[in-house]
Amino acid sequence: MFLNFFTELRSAKVPVSLREYLTLMEALDKGVIDRNVEDFYFLSRSALVKDERNLDKFDQVFSHVFKGLESVSDIVDETQIPEDWLRKLAEKFLTDEEKAEIEAMGGWDKLMETLAKRLKEQEKRHQGGNKMIGTAGTSPFGAYGYNPEGVRIGQDKGRHGRAVKVWDKREFKNLDGDRELGTRNIKMALRKLRKLARDGTPDELDLSGTINATARQGWLDILMRPERRNTIKVALFLDVGGSMDPFIETCEELFSAARSEFKRLDSFYFHNCLYEAVWKDNLRRRSEVIPTWDLLHKHPADTKIIFVGDASMSPYEVTVPGGSVEHYNEEAGATWLQRVVEIYDDVIWLNPTPKKYWDYTPSIAMIGEIIGENRMFPLTLDGIEAAMKELTR
Repeated sequence: MFLNFFTELRSAKVPVSLREYLTLMEALDKGVIDRNVEDFYFLSRSALVKDERNLDKFDQVFSHVFKGLESVSDIVDETQIPEDWLRKLAEKFLTDEEKAEIEAMGGWDKLMETLAKRLKEQEKRHQGGNKMIGTAGTSPFGAYGYNPEGVRIGQDKGRHGRAVKVWDKREFKNLDGDRELGTRNIKMALRKLRKLARDGTPDELDLSGTINATARQGWLDILMRPERRNTIKVALFLDVGGSMDPFIETCEELFSAARSEFKRLDSFYFHNCLYEAVWKDNLRRRSEVIPTWDLLHKHPADTKIIFVGDASMSPYEVTVPGGSVEHYNEEAGATWLQRVVEIYDDVIWLNPTPKKYWDYTPSIAMIGEIIGENRMFPLTLDGIEAAMKELTR
């Protein structure tokens, strides 16, 4: 299979030499990485690609050789195109570089216009092409192919995290807040974020007070006191669905630990980036949303804000009105994140993606810049401890 990978890269005009291939084999032989596809992807890309202009070709070949090709079962009728995708494309506030990138398809409006046209023209399944809606090709429309300005249709989940729009109905699962397996160490790390005070109903025996009162009075005088609780206020925002699916178990452990440690915890879900609304229940995320403005007015400025997400998405989802893959957002995700940072002094982001891969995803750097330097931490025990230390500064 590795030799086939080498020959496929050569066939795709990626200038890979035999020396580079042998270097990759030597790295594998010496156990430089764990034997999983993700680590191998980054290792082989580092060893075999010398020019970033060949990254797209490399990704296509890697997907073909190691992931295989899958097909789209159904093509959605063109009458189901969400109107806001085609009509509500407001003026974009992009940098010159971003404007140049989007011109790859003739502009955002042209991208959506072409999609509607393709749907009317298409009569059968397509694979490996560069125009129609299909699979394993370079068309901007379809699944399991590669195009940096694409609309994903009929693919069960994301792979590169760069789709401009995702035209599929996707159901997200609520995180299990009762999960206990593996949460003990996380609880210990979260415990560093605490401000203890006694409040509430006096339901705990005050042993020292009872002894003193009994000694003074000469008879048994039982005193009670409120339990000492962590009074820190925390708002937890959890990214769910899509590229976060591989991290469900880790996020459930964090969620369970947070619910146990923080008595004044409010949690919400979002997808990819913060926009004008969040939700409490993923089963009702389209019908029962909570306006983000309401949360910003409800939670006092001393609330600790914790985002949990891989921050891996198309840059448009962060910078552009209408950039969300699922709906038309009137304001860019960056605008909403900036509002959070301006209101709350203590904001951190926990990222489940291993830190060694962060530099490969531009959106991670963009979000890190918005929330503040050194405020994004890996979702590891060391990362959580460092994050809690940041929140208590």
